[in-house]
Amino acid sequence: MADVYTVSALAAALEVARAHGVSTKAPEILHERSNVLVRLGSVVARVPATTLLLRPDPTPWLALDVALSRYLTECDVPVVSPTTDPPAGPHFAQGLPVTLWHYTPHGPGGELPIADIAASLARVHEALREYPGELPEHGPLDDVHRMLDLHGHTMDGAAGELRAEAVRIAAELPDEPAQALHGDAHPGNVVATEAGPCWLDFEDAWRGPLGWDLGAFVKQAGPDVLVSYPGRVTVASLEPFTRLRNLFEVPWRYLIAQRYPHRLGEAREALSRYFG
Repeated sequence: MADVYTVSALAAALEVARAHGVSTKAPEILHERSNVLVRLGSVVARVPATTLLLRPDPTPWLALDVALSRYLTECDVPVVSPTTDPPAGPHFAQGLPVTLWHYTPHGPGGELPIADIAASLARVHEALREYPGELPEHGPLDDVHRMLDLHGHTMDGAAGELRAEAVRIAAELPDEPAQALHGDAHPGNVVATEAGPCWLDFEDAWRGPLGWDLGAFVKQAGPDVLVSYPGRVTVASLEPFTRLRNLFEVPWRYLIAQRYPHRLGEAREALSRYFG
C-alpha cells in the first residue's frame, strides 16, 4: 500500500497534468523513493518524496535539475530531457513542486558495460565545464549540516559526532579546481537506452571538484571503472571524497527511516560502520 508521500505525490502529478492538458489515464508509478516518478503516457511527472525531509522547500533543486538537463540536452549529451510543451516547471499542486519530463524508453543501467557508463560520465563532465549558470558551492557538506540541523535529534545521540566529522572532512578536502558536477553520479542514476547510457537526476548538482562525482561512482561501481574514465585518476586521490560520501550516507539513512521506520536498523548499521 502506498504511503502518504506517494499518495500526495501522485495527486500533485495528476493535478499538474490536468492543468497542462496531459492525459491522466492509467498513471504508472515508476519510482517512489527519494522522488516519486509518475508516467503519464509520453510524460513523466517528478515529485519530491523522501527528499522533502532533507530540503523542506526543494523547489530550487528541482529547478536546477531542469536547467542542467536542458543545457546538456542542447549540448547533445544523452540525458533524460525536460519537456518544453508543456513547460517543465517546477509547477505547484497539493503544496508540492512538480517537474515534467519526456518519457525515455530504457532498461536498468546495470545492463550497460561499466566502461560505457564511465565514458558517458566523462562526456557529461566535459559538457558541464562550460555550464554558465549559478550552482551551490558546498553541495554535500551543506546537505549534511542541514540534515543534522533538522533531524539530528533522531540519530541516536550521534549528531554531535557526525557534525564534528563533517567539519574535519571539510578541512581535509583537497583544494582542486571546481566545475559543475552531476552531484549524485552513481550507476543508479543512469539508464540503458537504444543510444547507450543516459544520465538523469541532476537535482544534487553543485560546483566542486570532480573527485566528488568520481568518488560516488567508484564507491558503487568499483575501482576498475577508473580505467575507462579519461585522465589519470587514482583511487587514493578520491579517498577524501569517499569519506564524505560515507558520512553523508549516515544521516540520509536516518531520514529514510523516518519515512520507513522498519529501516531504522539500516541507519544504525551505517552509523556503526562509519565509526567502527
